[in-house]
Amino acid sequence: MSNNDTAAGATINPVDNKATRWLAHVLADLGKNGIFIALLAVVVLFAVLTDGILLRPQNISNLVVQNGYILVLAIGMVMVIIAGHIDLSVGSVAAFVGAVSGVFAVQWGLPWWLSIILSLAIGALVGAWQGFWVAFVGIPAFIVTLAGMLIFRGLALVVLQNANIGSFPEQYRALGNGFLDGVLGGDPDLFTLILGGVGIVALIVQQSRTRAGRRKYGQDTEPLVWFVVKLVLIAIAIGLFTLALASYKGIPVTLIVLAVLVLIYGIVMNRTVFGRHIYAIGGNRHAAELSGIKTRRVDFWLFVNMGFLAALAGLIFTARLNLAGPKAGDGFELEAISAAFIGGAAVQGGVGRIGGAIIGGLIIGVLNNGMSIMGIGIEWQQAVKGLVLLLAVAFDVYNKRRSGN
Repeated sequence: MSNNDTAAGATINPVDNKATRWLAHVLADLGKNGIFIALLAVVVLFAVLTDGILLRPQNISNLVVQNGYILVLAIGMVMVIIAGHIDLSVGSVAAFVGAVSGVFAVQWGLPWWLSIILSLAIGALVGAWQGFWVAFVGIPAFIVTLAGMLIFRGLALVVLQNANIGSFPEQYRALGNGFLDGVLGGDPDLFTLILGGVGIVALIVQQSRTRAGRRKYGQDTEPLVWFVVKLVLIAIAIGLFTLALASYKGIPVTLIVLAVLVLIYGIVMNRTVFGRHIYAIGGNRHAAELSGIKTRRVDFWLFVNMGFLAALAGLIFTARLNLAGPKAGDGFELEAISAAFIGGAAVQGGVGRIGGAIIGGLIIGVLNNGMSIMGIGIEWQQAVKGLVLLLAVAFDVYNKRRSGN
């Protein structure tokens, strides 16, 4: 009987082991992509609560256009947080640069493209100013950027003289309100559908090559069935998103800007020495210094980059409103920080992803749009977003305690 039991066990165990490994891969993948699942859950929830209004093509397009500036800020903010810093000044910097661009484009009548270039340069200079105090003087980023929040809010009011500046040239406004529509004609827009199809094909090719590369070098890979299921689900999501955009006005210019930024900064953070240094500094600054990393230089360029992205966010916001006003930028820093933390950035630094910050920003955008459609007051919207941020950070702390880090 024992021999039979042994024989039976020998035939069953390989199957059990294979099933166990398959399940482990699936659970690990779901854990890594928990923030994406959270976004889907929030979308489904508000789709039900709004009787499907949230998923109308116009609202999906508005989700990108209305929250584009926050997503731009989230990219820079998550990099700053990964390095163990924080930036409280981005809203004021965005307002200041928006005001300056108004002077350039409206009052001085400079060409729209020159106004944008000069404004971005000023944003980078603001970042260099703050980076100098953080990196070379050694003042904590919290203090430097808190001072920057006051300084550049005051300068924005000085430039505006407590008045609004508008209206901006049409090409300038396209940065926040423009669409690539009717390039090839069709209804839904054919050009948008083609780009969506190209994106799906590129995703499949890239993921397949990555999987093949891992197998070639003997690295662990996920089960083929799960790999195919994931690709199909992601392709369907991209297809539905593309169809919604094509059914409204086409691809927002803001989305194009975001796509370029995500691609560039994704490469910087994952495939360059500078990106690896950022993670190393956030993980253990002292160890990074001992290993030869020039931490001060990295910190300095991080804040230059943050100033540049804050300027870009200010331009997008100003272009969307067609107005540079004294109240611009209020609360931008809180939204950007929330997006980074909701997207999985660690409070202590060293952990975070560009994609996670984007998804965190989209969650905030869905909350804003969904609650606005439902007619919920701004006071309750703020309370709900604060609760979501608290729960996201609590979840991060819980995971670290459970893993013993």
